[in-house]
Parts: sequence; C-alpha cells; structure tokens
Amino acid sequence: MDRELLIEIGLEELPAAWLPVLTRQFGEHVEARLKDARIAPGAPVESYATPRRLTARLAKIAERQEDLEEVVNGPPVSAAFAPDGQPTPAAVGFARKLGVTVEELGRTKSAKGEYLSFLKRQRGKSAIDALPAVLGAVLRDLAFPKQMKWDATLDDGRGEFVFGRPIRWLLFLYGGRVVPFTIGRAANAAGPLVQDVESGALTYGHRFLATSGRAGRSIKVRSFDEYEARLKEHFVVLEHSERRDRIARDLEGHARRLSGRVALKEHQRLLDEVADLVEYPGVVAGFYDAAFLALPEEVLSTTLVHHQHYFPVVSDRGELKEAFLAVVNTQPKDERLIAKNAERVVAARLRDARFFWESDRKSPLASRHERLHTVAFHKKLGSYRDKTERIEQLAGWIAGEVLGKPEVAGAAATAARLAKADLTTDMVFEFPELQGRMGGIYAREEGQPEPVWKAIYYHYLPIGVEADAPPSKEQLGAAAVTWAAISLADKVDTVLGLYAAGERATGSRDPFGIRRNAQGAIRILMDAPELTGVAREIDLNAVLSKAYEPFAGRAADAGADRLALGFWVERIRFALEQRGFPVEIVRAVTSVSHVAPLRARRLAEALQRIRTSEDFQALAVLFKRVKNITKELAEVPALDREALVEPAERALLDALDAKRPGIDVAASGADYTRAFTEIAALRPAVDRFFTEVFVMADDVRVRTARLTLMAHLRDLILTLADISEIVPHTE
Repeated sequence: MDRELLIEIGLEELPAAWLPVLTRQFGEHVEARLKDARIAPGAPVESYATPRRLTARLAKIAERQEDLEEVVNGPPVSAAFAPDGQPTPAAVGFARKLGVTVEELGRTKSAKGEYLSFLKRQRGKSAIDALPAVLGAVLRDLAFPKQMKWDATLDDGRGEFVFGRPIRWLLFLYGGRVVPFTIGRAANAAGPLVQDVESGALTYGHRFLATSGRAGRSIKVRSFDEYEARLKEHFVVLEHSERRDRIARDLEGHARRLSGRVALKEHQRLLDEVADLVEYPGVVAGFYDAAFLALPEEVLSTTLVHHQHYFPVVSDRGELKEAFLAVVNTQPKDERLIAKNAERVVAARLRDARFFWESDRKSPLASRHERLHTVAFHKKLGSYRDKTERIEQLAGWIAGEVLGKPEVAGAAATAARLAKADLTTDMVFEFPELQGRMGGIYAREEGQPEPVWKAIYYHYLPIGVEADAPPSKEQLGAAAVTWAAISLADKVDTVLGLYAAGERATGSRDPFGIRRNAQGAIRILMDAPELTGVAREIDLNAVLSKAYEPFAGRAADAGADRLALGFWVERIRFALEQRGFPVEIVRAVTSVSHVAPLRARRLAEALQRIRTSEDFQALAVLFKRVKNITKELAEVPALDREALVEPAERALLDALDAKRPGIDVAASGADYTRAFTEIAALRPAVDRFFTEVFVMADDVRVRTARLTLMAHLRDLILTLADISEIVPHTE
C-alpha cells in the first residue's frame, strides 16, 4: 500500500533570491534519492518554500524498497583455480568478502573471458527504515550560494554538516508516522539552549501572528492537506504563486485608492522577489515630498525598486506620483505606523540622490574623461580611459564603414568618448545600477543631441539574444545607428580584450560578463534591420579583426583571436536556438565559413520554410554523399569539361551551369528561400548522376573530372549552408 511522504525543513530566514532555485532543487533531490534508494515514487514530487521553510511532498511512495539482485564479478577463472583444480587465494578471498563458500560462486562469461561471480540478493527494507538515509543524502545534496557552519553533524560518517542557514525543526512524516531522524550538535556547542534537532510531527506558524495562544507556537499535523490548512490558519501561505497573486491584488487595490496604478508587468521580477520575502503578505502605502519628483524618473524608480523593494505608483498617463507601496509580512491594522518608517528611509535616500544630482551637474561629462584613468577596467588592459579611447575610434569606424552611415560617425565617436564618464559621478557610485543611463541623462541635460545622449543611455543594452530584448527601435528613435555603433564597439572591445588578457567564460563562471557582452553584440547584428534600418549582413570577422588590433601585440595567448572567433560562433548558435530553431538547422547555417549573425538568421528562416520539400530532403541526403566523396580532394582543380561525356554527368554539369547564376543573384539579394528552391531543383540531376555514374573510375582523368564536378556542387551549396546537417543521423 502506497503512503504519503511529507518533509519540511524549518530554518532561520533564507534570502529571497535563493528560494526559486532551492524549491526546484529540493524536489529534484528528494526524487533522485528515493530512486537511488529503490523506493518508487507513485506521484510527482511537489516542492514549496517560504523564507522559513523548505517543503517536499509525495502523495504516495512504496512501502518497501525494491529487492536488489546484483551480479558481483570476481577474479578470472584462470586466476581463481590452480592446475589441480584447487581454489587459489584470489577465489577464497572473493568468497570470504561476500560471506559465502567458493562452491556457492558461479561463473560469468564476457568478451574478455570467464570470471567468478555471485548473484547477490538483498531484500528491501521497509520505507520507514530506509527514509532516514534518503533525507540525510538530500540535506547533503542541497547547494547554497553561501554555506554556514552551525556546529551540526549528521550520522553518515562525513563529519561536520554545513547548511545555508541553521535548521530549527524537522517535520518528517511517512503515512502520518514520524520517521526518526536527528541532526546532532557538536559536543563543544551542546547545552541547555543548543540541542539536537529531532524530527517530529510539528511545524510552526508565522513568527509574529497567531489565531490563539502565543505567536509562532507549534502545530501538530499528520498529512499534507492538514499541514497546508493549519499553516494557513496560522498565517503562513505555503504556495509562492498564491502569495504573489495576493500581493498583486493588494497592490492594485491600494493604487486605485491613491487614484493611480502599479506597473506590475514592468515589475514582474520585483513581484516574484517580494513574494519570497514574506509568509503572510500585506501592503501599505507610503508617501514622499512632491519636490523629489524633480529628480529623473530613473533615480526615483531605482531608489524605490532596487534599493527598497517598493513599488512606485504612477498616474494613468504613466507619470510617477509621490507615493509608493511596500509589501510587509503581516496584515497591519494601522498601516500608517509601518508606513512612517518606510517613508523616513525613502526620504533619506532621495535627499542623498538630490545632492548627487545637483553636485554631478556642476562638472560636464567631457571634463570627466581624464578622471577615468582612476577607474580600472582590467589589470592587463588598463583603465576605463584607455577603453574609452579604443571604443571612440572603433565606434566611428563601425558607423561609417560597417553600418555604411558615415554621416553619423562623428556622433558615434562623441557618444563613445562620453559613454563611461558617469562612472566617475557620485550618483553612479551610490546607484551603480544607473551606469550608462545616468550618463545619457547628464548628456541630455547638457544639451547633447538625441543621437548622442540616447546612444550613451542605452549603450549597455542589449544583454540578451532574444528578438524582443530591449532596447526597441521606438525607444532608440533617431539614435538607432549611433547606438548600434557604440554598443557594438563597447561589447566587442570587452570580449576581445578579455580574451587577449587570458580571461574565459566557463559554464559556471563569467565574472567579467564575456558571455553577456557577446550575446548583446549578436542581438545587434542579428536584428540590425529591425533595430536600425541597416539591412547589411555584417560579417563578424571584419569587426573582430579591427577590434583586436590594439591587443594583438600584448595578448597573453597568441591564438586568442582565433579562440574568440569560435566563441562568437557558439554565441550565434545559442541565439538561434533561443529563438526556437531546431539544432540541425542551427548547425547547417553555422557550419560554413561566414560568421554573419543576420545572414545566419535569414538562412535559418529560409531553411525552416523549405526543409519539408521532398526534393530538398532528398538532395540533403545526396549532399551528404557528395561531401563524403570529395573530402579526400585536397585541392579543387579546374574542371576538365571535356572529360565529362556520360549523359548523366553532362546533365548535372548543364544543371549546375543553369542554376548557378540564379542562386548567386538570389543569395546576393538575401532571398534565401529562392536560393534554396533553386538548389532543390538540382535534385533530379544529382540523383541521376549517382544512379548512372561511377565516380571513382579507373581512368585518372575521368575520376578527377567527376570529383571536381562533385566539389563544385558541394562548394555551391556550402556558400549557403551545410544541408547535410538536416539529415537524421543513423548509427
């Protein structure tokens, strides 16, 4: 009979940022450890978290472990018995280790020979006996951004037990019965106030609220349904989504009473975060002096959202009002009492911001250029002044030569020279989240033209590869090309400079944001027509070569530029996969020599449209054969047309001659669907060639001509994509 498993780990408050990952981790590790223990889950694992608890529940698991049958192999038979048939010490030792006699051992044959073996049978334990080891393993498995030593031990022979926060209680129930489990405390720490943590059937409600008795008193439960209901009675909402929805409703209700609204869509991340700060959410309204509305909206929003985790209230026209909404861990009867404390903190932060705003504007951005030598970019790459001088030159070149807009090259160079100046301002020192944006605001206040100040404002963006990653064309306005030039220059300079300095992004480590910068650059080039109106297919090779020039003589590793190119190709592949293109199409359009993100995107779109064509599918299969036949051809000689006399090879030659101009014209006009359609039309001629012609003829001249013909076909198709990649791989 299957029974319910319920585990709750009660802790001191966890940081809100940890909870989403821990919720998922806890469920995954419980499921994995149950399977390792041969206890079959009869239902999906449900996992929950609040700041004070991690919870996992399975509606049913098996009553016993599955029995284990395992064949244990020992020494080779040749080494297990002497010539007279007597067992050697190797055989005797193997049997002794298993607790059996040599006569009880069997034999197993394999490709390597015959070995002594034994079929080991182990009857499964009852679930209640096996579960303590499961929980112990889960506790060890959980990973935290920071671990805490709290004088705890587990009886698993692994010594000290560290955790993200000290554990205060354990609810551990199987079928309503307590599963015994103990977290011991170190001998030198144990005492009347520091004791072992033992599992039980008790949980705890809200730390400060209670329906009866004292706040935070223990609650006895026997099932998950009872557990969830009793927690709710004691002011704990277990489900994250329910806390979030309650907060959203309360925010909207309070904002309406203030004749305003809350931009919940814009603040989804904050809404998710505050839902993990509380167990029983409530909302209070606070106010600040209307005089602070003279500060830039970005400063006000950053103060409220990023520093205080409060929601700004805006009017129906989207303008900030002198009010904010704070999420609290209670349902207060007197909101003003709590709001006053929040208002004092906000007012102090805004007074500081006003002082910085007024002080920074006394010095124009251009005067701050020299000060950038005091701000280090990287120990091997110099200061931000050095970086600024590099991107000033590169941005002007990109605007004029790469994007084909020489008329904006001057504006791009100016914006690049001023882009990092705000790193020396008091405002950015206090509010680092505003770097770039404050530079743009200060430039706007100084009277810089829109293409300059907006380019500075948005130059750190984009940071993602998604087609809707900000900024949008509407936000950029007249600054679109200027922004693209400076943003691309900054990102490429960062990636290549760090590669030259020996830095690399790994799966778990990217402290300098190499991956983020590369993805932003790919987004600019991949979506250039939509963002800037520039439809050029920009090959990254040219941009990277130019950007690498300042680093070529001082690279820590001579092959850094080649390594960086491979990294960029990987980022193009990642961008296409993130946009939903199948892996085989991504491989097809990035397995060729060009490294142009926009071209790769357009090719992927065209290939997606035409790949279902019967002719194209058949040609892709044949193309795989073409590649295999020609891979031994070191160099492609001039085609000896006179040596091709068979009707099938003449037909293929004529088809190539006829189709090549149309394919070239379509490709040069970026009409890749038409180009692939023309290529697909070659299928009958290629099919006939392979049916009627033996490529590897004995006559050297004929064989060379046929291989050359195949190479011409291969190279024509590879100017677009390696279509053999869309053929399913077979073993």
